[in-house]
Amino acid sequence: MSADAWWKNGIVYQIYPRSFQDSDGDGIGDLRGIQRRLDYLVELGVDAAWISPIYPSPMADFGYDISDYCNVDPRFGTLEAFDALAAECKARGLKLVLDFVPNHTSDRHPWFVQSRASRNNSKRDWYLWRDPAPGGGPPNNWLSNFGGPAWTFDEASGQYYCHSFLKEQPDLNWRNPQVRKAMYDVLRFWLRRGVDGFRVDVLYHLVKDAEFRDNPQNPSFQVGQDPSHQLLPLYTTDRPEMQDVIVEMRRVVDEFSDESSTRVLIGELYLPLERLMAYYGRTSDGLLQGVQLPFNFQLIAAPWHAAEIDRIVRNYEAALPHGAAPNWVLGNHDKPRIASRVGQERARLAAMLLLTLRGTPTLYYGDEIGLTDVPIPPDEVQDPFEKNEPGKGLGRDPQRTPMQWSRAHAAGFTDGTPWLRLGGDWDMRNVEAQLADPASMLQLYKKLIALRRNEPALHEGSHEQLEAGADVLAYARSSGTRRLVVLLNFATAETPVAANLLPADTVVLASTHADRTGAVKGELVLQPLEGVIVAQ
Repeated sequence: MSADAWWKNGIVYQIYPRSFQDSDGDGIGDLRGIQRRLDYLVELGVDAAWISPIYPSPMADFGYDISDYCNVDPRFGTLEAFDALAAECKARGLKLVLDFVPNHTSDRHPWFVQSRASRNNSKRDWYLWRDPAPGGGPPNNWLSNFGGPAWTFDEASGQYYCHSFLKEQPDLNWRNPQVRKAMYDVLRFWLRRGVDGFRVDVLYHLVKDAEFRDNPQNPSFQVGQDPSHQLLPLYTTDRPEMQDVIVEMRRVVDEFSDESSTRVLIGELYLPLERLMAYYGRTSDGLLQGVQLPFNFQLIAAPWHAAEIDRIVRNYEAALPHGAAPNWVLGNHDKPRIASRVGQERARLAAMLLLTLRGTPTLYYGDEIGLTDVPIPPDEVQDPFEKNEPGKGLGRDPQRTPMQWSRAHAAGFTDGTPWLRLGGDWDMRNVEAQLADPASMLQLYKKLIALRRNEPALHEGSHEQLEAGADVLAYARSSGTRRLVVLLNFATAETPVAANLLPADTVVLASTHADRTGAVKGELVLQPLEGVIVAQ
């Protein structure tokens, strides 16, 4: 097996640590809780666990405002608990990926406390400070992604500091070589503790315009949309200098790669397709020196129609640089869950799509049991985005609710009171119940993951889009002489499959309808909203 097979051919499982498993009864998930559930991940069949931030934090943004990059927040445990988790992952053959948050720190981080102390402090230039605009007010029109200006005035020093998110999250100055060195040393700290890679938060935000020019107005903006979209982020994201940063970051993780396993960078990048491809870091001689997996979020926002998904897949495959590893995502901690976006039946189709497309799939915890967004009453809201922009549907609490494990108290998540309420269906929609039901979403995921692992055509084979009519998404995956065809019926009616798409002797290896497997006699007719994988 090649050193990069685990992230090229394997499956990444995202854990939001506050919501996965609590071990001490405080209602907040923690590292020992994750350790307790590692056998579940092994039985599910995934290859790597990606854990959202666990660092010390005032929790203004639930861990994305970091006050110490080289420790663990007491809510989640200790460094010793992390080391124990890493060791247990290794013993089970699971890779461990951490969230890395390089764009900003907490305003309580010692670096920012020093930077704020005076204009002459040695760390002043570690952050983005600017004088007020002529006549007063913020230096330019940049907006925070969480509402309002991206600038907060510091009375003591008479300057503004930049924050792309909350005012408690000041942006680091990535043009400063000392900042880069300090952040690369953070990567080394965790790599030495056995981490196998990093998901890099808002990677495209790191470098801002050197001249601090105003962002242009967004002509497509409509009232009621996310207010931060009023402007096009021309001067605040995806600056040309980012390409140098990704090469440097890649060199750091490559220091820890060896013949048995390479370390990986996964970049959070909400960018147009052409710009997304740039983060692979392709050189003029064809080498890929950037992020190995620039996150491909297209399925999260896609209209759920066969023709649209077909277009996305074709364009993505065509855009990939030679040798680049593709990847696919259905959801994450910032976006509504797939079962809420498309419904439970279509979420089964989505599972088959995710696990049979060419490239690395990332699963968001709970999607494998069909968790849906949970409405959170106003007096229970935790998310600062919802608090800053109430009533606009921008809050992220609904997709961050606790994992539902069993029919026990609080769905087996905690012995105490969960930090967010559970879904109303927790007594029926849980791991325990679905393991006992052959037709459940969890059993479908397990079957598809096992098939993907056992079929080279699915985890490393070539990809070919096929024509199967307006309502059926079809593609072939091949390895050597083995050819599998995936057929996904997006229609709510029975749909026959053209004979020329199928092998001579058709065998259904898997279906989203639990009672369909085995050889097909005569014409293959897809049931409403059914997906099948067929082979010769």
